[in-house]
Formats: sequence, C-alpha cells, structure tokens
Amino acid sequence: MKPSDAIYVAGHRGMVGSALVRLLQARGFTNLLLRTRAELDLGDARAVRAFYEKYRPDYVLVAAAKVGGIGANAAQPVEFLSENLQIELNLINGAHAAGVKKLLFLGSSCIYPRLAPQPMKEDALLTGSLEPTNEAYALAKICGIKLCQAYAKQYGANFISAMPTNLYGSEDNFDLQTSHVLPALIHKFHLAKEKAQPSVTLWGTGSAYREFLHVDDLAQACLFLMERYNSPELINVGCGCDITIRDVAEHVSKVVGYSGRIEWDTTKPDGTPRKLLDVSRLNQLGWKAAIPLEEGIRSTYQWWLANR
Repeated sequence: MKPSDAIYVAGHRGMVGSALVRLLQARGFTNLLLRTRAELDLGDARAVRAFYEKYRPDYVLVAAAKVGGIGANAAQPVEFLSENLQIELNLINGAHAAGVKKLLFLGSSCIYPRLAPQPMKEDALLTGSLEPTNEAYALAKICGIKLCQAYAKQYGANFISAMPTNLYGSEDNFDLQTSHVLPALIHKFHLAKEKAQPSVTLWGTGSAYREFLHVDDLAQACLFLMERYNSPELINVGCGCDITIRDVAEHVSKVVGYSGRIEWDTTKPDGTPRKLLDVSRLNQLGWKAAIPLEEGIRSTYQWWLANR
C-alpha cells in the first residue's frame, strides 16, 4: 500500500476501526475514506454500492460489525445474525464490483467450535458445534469468511480474513449491559470503588480461560497482513497465551484500586470453557503481539477515565 492509496476503513468509529485509523495516519496514509453510520448505512446495499462507485477505494478494511457480550448476544440473536450478514454482504460484494485491490475481513475467535482442541488452529473451522451463547454472531462471521474465500476461488479476488481473539483497549464499549468481559470488569470495579461497595458479583465461576489482545496490537497485525499475506485461508491473530476470568478480574481490581471481595454468581453461564488461538501461522510470518496484559489494562482504564 502506498501513502496516497484510497483506503476505506468500514467501522472507523469502533474500537478496531479507530485503532486502524490511528495507525494508518501515524504511518503517513493521507487518503482515508471514513464514513459515520449517519453518512453511510452499511445495511443499505444501494448506498454502499453508490459509495464504492463514487470513491473507488484501492483497499478496504472491514472492521464494522454489531458486537456485544454474552448477555447482548443471547437477547438479540436475530439482530446479531441479520445485521452482520447485511453489512458483510454489502461491503464484500461492493468491493468486488468496484475492483478493490485487496480487502481484509475481520472475523472472531467465536467462529470455532465450542469444544475445539486447544489452542485452536485455523482448520478447526466447521468441525463441531458452536458456543450457543454467541452462535448467531459466529454464524454471520463464518459466512463472511466463506464469501471472501468464494470470491478468491471464483474471481481470483485478494480478499483475506483474519480471526482476532478477545479484544480490548481505547474506544471499547464499557456499557455494563452490552460490553465484553474486560471493559465490563473495569466499569464494575470502578463503580464499586466509588461507592465503597464491600463486594463485586461477577457472572459464572471464573474458571473459563480467555486470551486477550490489545486493539493496538491488532491494528499492527492487520497492516502487516495487508502488506504480506495474500492467501484466502483464514489466519488467527492473538498473543498466544490465555488466562482465567478469575485472574483477569484480579488484575483489573488491582489496576482500578478496588480492595473489596470478588464473588461469583454460578447460576450465570461461563460461555466457552477455553478460547486460545494457535497463532503459529502468523508468528511464522514474522509478527507477534507486543503489549502485556496488565499494561494494556492500565492504559485502557486511563483512557476510560478520561473519555467516559
């Protein structure tokens, strides 16, 4: 990619999209195509096609999606499936019609079977049943991957797919009803500290394992792949190590400065028992994550305090 190339970042106001924009700007890319939801409804096929025809982006980074935690996914499976399918179809079909040189589609580690062998390799896709609590979102992401692969097979399109692990960082969603686990923990512990609550109750047993990647690391990986990866085969993006939710909670409480008890509501689901990505393919290409978890939690908490 050249600094003058037209690069469309779909979802540029989200956590991933904003990290991509920051990195692209820092590297001197000056022709970024950015549209808010009010300016371009990605669920409107005609509007997306008209945008592509008018601006003719050279490269497309698909970071737009409807996202949320276990509660949101369980409550809105129709929206998580249908809205994400619409976004993907419009962006990927439109990119092909407009002659985009290369497209990066961002999936999710939840595409893999609930009980996939750990760490999860790319070839685990479609080898077992999905985690029920986020099945709709996972199905939509699988369809996006398969559509990119179909364009590569049928038309030779350079459409690649990257599967990031659990993400966190600045511009994350910290809403207690719809956010993912790490920003929700930050918010909960901060409120408990402010109100001097003697304890904080968290969902599940705390025994589930999760891998966490700072969004700035993901942005670095995405540009690395845009420059060096041209295979239609999906590729995992993570740090290669995981941690229990219980230990994550301890890290967050320490960073926030909350000293009360942590209690666990075992009537609530844990979700997938473990989700660790095998990132050997990406590591062999020459990329590894750089931001340690506690450092990332600290910077994320400071960002939230300054921007909430």
